[in-house]
Amino acid sequence: MSSIDVFVSFDTEHDRELYELLLEQSRSAASGFTVSGGSECFAATDVWSDRVSRRIREADQVIVICGEHTDAAMGVFSELRIAQEEHKHYFLLWGRRDIMCTKPAGAKSLDGMYSWTLETVQEQIAITARTAQWKTTARGLKRPGRPEQSGGSIPTP
Repeated sequence: MSSIDVFVSFDTEHDRELYELLLEQSRSAASGFTVSGGSECFAATDVWSDRVSRRIREADQVIVICGEHTDAAMGVFSELRIAQEEHKHYFLLWGRRDIMCTKPAGAKSLDGMYSWTLETVQEQIAITARTAQWKTTARGLKRPGRPEQSGGSIPTP
């Protein structure tokens, strides 16, 4: 499996060490993913938004690390919104085993939070990559419009 580039969204005030842990896991040759970027201190500016949008757009997927205060982290909220607008596939990771973790504001009700093990991360990345590939393939397989829809005539035998 080729390496998947991921952008990692996390609460920069409380969960930086979790980002560092995921970054370390990605450096394993067998991980199957590379961290291409991560959260930076949130600033409600066009420059911040443009820079983060570009970094998320360039990534294959987004991983959102959820900690105790993720529901109040404006940077994570903004990054998740950008990922959704860019139609980027993402998944949520339960960042801390011993603390109640929260979903970011803007997460969909059906977005589950997955336990954090390297195997789970690899599995979710693979599932998300297959889903993205399937959707791309399905778009290419759509039947063209019927002749009466496109203004053409129906051929007669």
